[in-house]
Amino acid sequence: MKIITYNVNGIRAAVTKGFTDWLKAANPDVLCLQEIKAEEAKFDKVLFEDMGYHVYLHPAVKKGYSGVAILSKEKPRHVETGCGMECYDVEGRVLRADYADFSVMSVYMPSGSSGDLRQRFKMQWLDDFHGYVQDLRHTLPGLVISGDYNICHHPIDIHNPKSNAKSSGFLPEERNWMCQFVGSGFIDSFRHFNAEPHNYTWWSYRAGARTKNLGWRIDYNMATENLKDRLKRSAILTEAKHSDHCPVLLELV
Repeated sequence: MKIITYNVNGIRAAVTKGFTDWLKAANPDVLCLQEIKAEEAKFDKVLFEDMGYHVYLHPAVKKGYSGVAILSKEKPRHVETGCGMECYDVEGRVLRADYADFSVMSVYMPSGSSGDLRQRFKMQWLDDFHGYVQDLRHTLPGLVISGDYNICHHPIDIHNPKSNAKSSGFLPEERNWMCQFVGSGFIDSFRHFNAEPHNYTWWSYRAGARTKNLGWRIDYNMATENLKDRLKRSAILTEAKHSDHCPVLLELV
């Protein structure tokens, strides 16, 4: 099974940039999208249903903001919208598809870059989400949590760790959370296969950052330890340029 996570930074804008042609070529079994920025009525489900996908959405209440989706070739046994915490669910941040022997979650974690208020919101989310996932694992032990985590874990994951040491997304407390999250029984599937530097998934639109590869690795496919033997490969698909992010692939056997 091929799982891809992709923060499209607006699904309608991505479609105008050739997203559907890319999707046909990439042909994932499950596609987890973040920042769809479209309500149900503005998301063209038929476009993707005609490509053989079942389409599930969790848009934000606020129009043109946030929102996640899952496109799945196989019809899931169950789809869970939200995480049951209203302050996060109104922002459209969590969507889960359950299959026979594991589940896939599309998650868009908050950014704290706009100021102290949102940074506090982000830190509260991190605590609450960690607890939510640990509880969930009692009934769904096999999880792939795919999405934009808005955190670089290690210095290798960011182009300039020294100058960004006090930047949201690379703060010590955020990185410590990632250590705790991984330590609780998750595998960073990309790093499981690739220990090389200069592998990023997001670039600022400013100063030609993508051309210069001055990026951040903030998009992940995290898999529970019990799926370790099923991990086949992972790759960052930098050729896809429909967003300021790029897709990340995880293939399972």
